[in-house]
Amino acid sequence: MAKDIQGFGLGLAIKFSGSEFARKYKLRRPAEKLAYASTKKGFEVIGQMVANKKDKKSGDPMMLPEPSTAGLFDLTLSEEQQMIKDTVRSYAEDVVRGLAHDANEDMKLPETYLQDIMDLGLNYFSVPESLGGAAQSYSPTTNAIIAEELAWGDFSLAYATLAPVAVANAIVKWGTDAQKEKYLPTYLTETPVKAAIAVQEPSPLFDPAKLTAKAKKTKAGFVISGVKSLVPFGGEASMYLVAARYKRRNRLFLVPGDAPGVQWQAAPAMGLRATATGTLTLDKVLIGQDALLGDDSFNFEAFLDLGQLHWCALAIGACQAALDYLIPYVNEREAFGEPISHRQAVAFMVANIGIELESMRLMTWRAAALAEAGKPFHREAYLAHLLCSEKAMEIGTNAVQLLGGHGYTKEHPAERWYRDLRVLACVNGGMHL
Repeated sequence: MAKDIQGFGLGLAIKFSGSEFARKYKLRRPAEKLAYASTKKGFEVIGQMVANKKDKKSGDPMMLPEPSTAGLFDLTLSEEQQMIKDTVRSYAEDVVRGLAHDANEDMKLPETYLQDIMDLGLNYFSVPESLGGAAQSYSPTTNAIIAEELAWGDFSLAYATLAPVAVANAIVKWGTDAQKEKYLPTYLTETPVKAAIAVQEPSPLFDPAKLTAKAKKTKAGFVISGVKSLVPFGGEASMYLVAARYKRRNRLFLVPGDAPGVQWQAAPAMGLRATATGTLTLDKVLIGQDALLGDDSFNFEAFLDLGQLHWCALAIGACQAALDYLIPYVNEREAFGEPISHRQAVAFMVANIGIELESMRLMTWRAAALAEAGKPFHREAYLAHLLCSEKAMEIGTNAVQLLGGHGYTKEHPAERWYRDLRVLACVNGGMHL
């Protein structure tokens, strides 16, 4: 009612101030002042009415209470997660980033890299406290944060660091008690573990649901044959977690790296060059009866989803590194007498990188949080990987573009980010969050 009265009075005042009569007798300005005063007073009256109504409702016992925020999705890191994030970022900045260029050029890990990075204690965080480790619970969200911060230093070196951890994560998640007691204590020794998950196969349009690697049961254990690609560590891994078809299901098998019939051949890829990727061939490899990971409750789809989320976290870290590198560059680089960030095309491109990066992080953390809570997360993991695959490649391309001719040279790391980020759309498995 008050709004109707205010609108009616305001309309009359405005109509009068614009009339010929007001102009002739010089009443236009007083009419405009009256319209302004009536508008201001009207809003004050309405505001008071709304406040009174709200106060009345707040004391009404028939009104529902305010909704509780308990149980809602919250991205606020715990004190422990924040400490881990800061520690890993500091290590990535002080150590990993400085090694990235030479490791990429040499196509191998720095000689003492895996030994040195054990100081971070990531191996201990992969092993439950009951077995002597430091992990209080299985936390995909915390693992995603670690992957993101390491990849901020370098995508390829982060992959090399986390590939053995991914094997431990899979054993913790899916392994039997006997398998955990057998394999996880090796992560607590002073010697770094070289282990890798082998899912990808060198076939066009590879579908991880249709594996060509096969496993058969024998009296002594299992016989496994197949070919896997993009396997890291230059054939020096002590153990491979191999995906193969067994009894019409896709399962994982723990294969010793030195088992007879295991062969490795170098096959450098476009990215991930520091990890010395290659092709793993298994020719009728005989493995023990306890080599089949887990029991019949094993979920291959969830295993792949957790792997894709791990790749997403690595991509987010590399994209964040690109954004942090580009912002000062476009602000300091001058063209035509001013910073290139003054150009809308440049400013909008940088802003879009920030927007897409936050969406990638949100969707990945959301899927990881659902997995951690034991809830269905396949849809969220698929959407997160789809988004990260597309936007990571876009951000890598734009990083090269924004650096101009410099982006195409090895003087700046953009060309390395571009090559590494491309792997998201090409690889299936190989990691486990």
